[in-house]
Amino acid sequence: MSDNSSKKPEASTGDTQYADDFVNRFMQGNALDADMPAEPEVVRTASDAPLEKQILEEQVVLALREIYDPELPVNIYDLGLIYKVDVDDDANVKVDMTLTTPGCPVAQTFPGTVENAVSKVEGVASACVELVWEPAWTKDRISEAARLELGIF
Repeated sequence: MSDNSSKKPEASTGDTQYADDFVNRFMQGNALDADMPAEPEVVRTASDAPLEKQILEEQVVLALREIYDPELPVNIYDLGLIYKVDVDDDANVKVDMTLTTPGCPVAQTFPGTVENAVSKVEGVASACVELVWEPAWTKDRISEAARLELGIF
C-alpha cells in the first residue's frame, strides 16, 4: 500500500486564476486587494432568455390547466383548446385558442376569462388571447389524461 499523503495536490483552473489575479494586483501595487479574488462579473447571455421564457411558458400552461371548459369536466389545455402559447423576450404572452364549436355559449366571454388568468401569472407583462377557428377543433386534440377522465378510449 502506498502513502499518497506526501503528494502535492494539483492546482485546479480556479486556483490558477486566483494566483494570476493575486500576482497581477500585487504587481500593480494593490497589495491590500491582492488577497481577495475578484468578484465574478455576472454577464447575462442570450442563452438565459430562452430558459426564462420556458419557465414563464410553463407557468402560463399551469394557469391554463386551472380553467375548465364550462360544459365538460376537463381543463382547456388538456381538452386541446389551446393551440399556441407564445412568450416574447419582454414577457408578453400571446395565446391562440379555439372552442369546441363556433356556437359555444361562452364564445364572447371565454377568451377574456383566459386572458385574465394568463395576465395574473407572476412575470407576465401582458396577455393577449386570440380566438381562432382554423384548424377546427376535433376530439383528436384531447390529451390521453383527459380521454381517460372523460371515458373516451
